[in-house]
Amino acid sequence: MKPMPKYPGYDVLAKRGTPSWDAPTRAVIDARLSTPDKARYLAPSHWQTLIALCATIVPQPGRGEYADNPPVPLAALVEGKLLEDRRDGFRDARLPPLRVAWETGLAALDEESERAYGASFSQLDGEQRRTLVSRMQRGELRSRAWHDMPCDLFFTKRVLHDVTAAYWSHPAAWSAMGFGGPANPRGYVRLYTNRRDAWEAVEAQDDSDAAQRAARRENERVR
Repeated sequence: MKPMPKYPGYDVLAKRGTPSWDAPTRAVIDARLSTPDKARYLAPSHWQTLIALCATIVPQPGRGEYADNPPVPLAALVEGKLLEDRRDGFRDARLPPLRVAWETGLAALDEESERAYGASFSQLDGEQRRTLVSRMQRGELRSRAWHDMPCDLFFTKRVLHDVTAAYWSHPAAWSAMGFGGPANPRGYVRLYTNRRDAWEAVEAQDDSDAAQRAARRENERVR
């Protein structure tokens, strides 16, 4: 039996035309939703490596099987940050700037993959990818392709930072966890434990069909 969404029937985008969001908020969200799912900055080989790396860091099993649980285009969002050279305003001095760090890291990961398995990172199976990523996290990858950039620092300060931030910035992730999106301009009022505003998602309390249907009806009602 396939698992159902935790917040069945809930779609944060239903708030787009309500007082929950203002024009600037809608513009920001629309830009994220319209990000093309294709390479616009990276070379094709680096793009494929990025797709595989994102899938390793944040697997999305089951997404796309339900209309209210679509996959988040992680690689496209991360690559969009590189395209715009959208930096964080800070960085560890041991790392090069954003674009250089990512291009170096992706190339080095492919070289490490070729040395270990005789294939590029995107061609590896899930277990092989996870092994290499774990070694990167532990600082055990030391190919010259890293150009003195510590692989564990790249993992912590760039891969985890950029990939997870991209995931949680997308409305599909918000809907999956029942988040109502930006609190601008309406805001949240009921901030006490186990209380929610009328426009917030309703969590299914168990996996029974009756509970799922009840949560769907309630989510439809509170929009």
